Amino acid sequence: MSAAHVAMPRHGKLARTAAICGAALLLGGCEAMALTAFGVGASTGVAQTINGRAYRTFTAPVVEVKQATLAALTRMGIKVISSKRVANEEIIIAKAADREIEITLEILSPNSTRMRSVTRQGLFYDSATSLEIVLQTEKRMING
Repeated sequence: MSAAHVAMPRHGKLARTAAICGAALLLGGCEAMALTAFGVGASTGVAQTINGRAYRTFTAPVVEVKQATLAALTRMGIKVISSKRVANEEIIIAKAADREIEITLEILSPNSTRMRSVTRQGLFYDSATSLEIVLQTEKRMING
């Protein structure tokens, strides 16, 4: 036996073992949540961030994505405030209850469009609403 092993009191070993087991339990929960979040994003092709943003690239012209976005907002009962074109982007401003929504449709090529949805609720962001707008737009694109 080494000197370090002999010098450690029995309760020190127990505390170290308990700490390792506790950390393993906590990390196991994080892994499950991370895998779930990855699975949701990977299966839909949507990237979501914790700052209220959701992203998706569509293989479709901006006109088609905009029509699907406006239809999705109408279905969700979200009021469109304005829509304007700035350089290679279509920017849609909408409002739902106490949330302000900004949707940017960026033209990547004649047949591909990147959608970004950002939802703010006062000082906070609402990732769930941003994600749902992108998912509803995707659903409209698939169903026509």
